Amino acid sequence: MSVDILHWSLLIAQIMLGLGMLATVYRMIVGPRAQDRILALDALYVVALLLLITLGIRTNSQVYFELAMLIGLLGFVGTVALAKFLMRGEVIE
Repeated sequence: MSVDILHWSLLIAQIMLGLGMLATVYRMIVGPRAQDRILALDALYVVALLLLITLGIRTNSQVYFELAMLIGLLGFVGTVALAKFLMRGEVIE
């Protein structure tokens, strides 16, 4: 019984995260300003990270958790670099 509940709840979570990814991609394409696009990119990597974690739980594989950590680290650095570029017009001082 509890295995079925876990299976269905992970499936529903993955579907909702997929819908969230579609919404963030839409905002990245349509976003009226660059700030909106960067915020959507930030949300996209967070949703992708959560999707990888749910895949790791579902398949019982450590690889997905390591990929999620890598995406989290690179996504944070990318967001900081893009924000610095918008503020100053350059990334490297």
